[in-house]
Amino acid sequence: MKRPRITIVQPCIPPYRVPFFRRLATDLHEKLGADLTVAYGSRPCVSRVGNDRDDCEVKRAVPLIEHSWRIGGLPVRVRRLGDLPRRSDVVIVEQALQNLETYHLLVRRWLRAARGRSRPALGMWGLGRNYKQVPFPMGSAKHFLTRRASWFFAYTQGGATHVASHGFPPDRITVVNNATDTKALVAARNAVTYQQVRTFAENHHLVPGHTALYLGGLHETKRIPFLLEAAAHIVRNMPDFRLLVVGDGPCRPMVEAAAARGDGVVYLGAVHDERRALFGAASQLMLVPGTVGLCAVDSFALGTPVVTTNWHWRSVEFEYLQHGRNALVISGDPRQYAQAVLRTLSDPQRVAQLQQGCASDAHRYTVEQMSARFTQGVAKLLELHGPTVSRS
Repeated sequence: MKRPRITIVQPCIPPYRVPFFRRLATDLHEKLGADLTVAYGSRPCVSRVGNDRDDCEVKRAVPLIEHSWRIGGLPVRVRRLGDLPRRSDVVIVEQALQNLETYHLLVRRWLRAARGRSRPALGMWGLGRNYKQVPFPMGSAKHFLTRRASWFFAYTQGGATHVASHGFPPDRITVVNNATDTKALVAARNAVTYQQVRTFAENHHLVPGHTALYLGGLHETKRIPFLLEAAAHIVRNMPDFRLLVVGDGPCRPMVEAAAARGDGVVYLGAVHDERRALFGAASQLMLVPGTVGLCAVDSFALGTPVVTTNWHWRSVEFEYLQHGRNALVISGDPRQYAQAVLRTLSDPQRVAQLQQGCASDAHRYTVEQMSARFTQGVAKLLELHGPTVSRS
């Protein structure tokens, strides 16, 4: 029996996805006897913290010729898939209206179904819903497009619920729980010693119990001005408070200016490796007043609970946060946010409870768990449309 062939079509392969695709290739091979190909376009890829790396780190990755333009101000692109669909048992595409090759795949599948052929099966994966306001016709079109797929891989349960509420069969949805590779970060955090934290604190004039961390891109969607204003409020009431800022982006000059003014900000630059474990160990809270994305997973790995706001721009990983258990979600302006941080830092027992909530979730949102769920969904999709799968 020939090996099932799974193809995933991506706009690009961002660095944080490399460990997932590696793990998925192994799981598909070991559990389903299947081969994975990741086909990617030419869209530039920048990691969530601004670090570029080679796409070539994923085996069997195939670059695609891509053409893009704008229609009515909206970006549109098409990738030339060549004979990949013909050679695949399953093709999984991004849930996006602007990818024109998806429509070609749908027409191809319809024509083949008319001749009694069911392959390749078409799956989609993505957020499941729009987290930014879009015109009504676009939202409806996205629901229509999604319903044309045979299977949907939702980043989170919220996305799955939304897709099902718009007519997609619930029994053909897999919730993968979007995550990054935190195994090394968890190991590094567990290996941090008391002396390492003490030396780091002395070098940066940190007071135990009065330190917070910002980890991520320095972008407008992260509400960096809000963060810096809140930090200034905290310092006025807790003079030895320090905010460690790790990251890079357009708002970096604001952060450097705050650090130069002595507003309690310590800028550490962009750090992408396990050194982040030391920053987490030296901090009691992670302050992220803007969009909370995969930094939620980092906070669990570091045992450093997120303090965020009830803001309307949210990424899907916001769903992982549970107010009062593994994070705090605060309503109000920078002053009210600062007051909530002050109250929490002044209550070590409260901080310890939140940190325990993070620790309990650190093993729940992992690349290994995400890959296992994705593989289970592929197995069901193959049973529905593809060849018989021999499981190990």
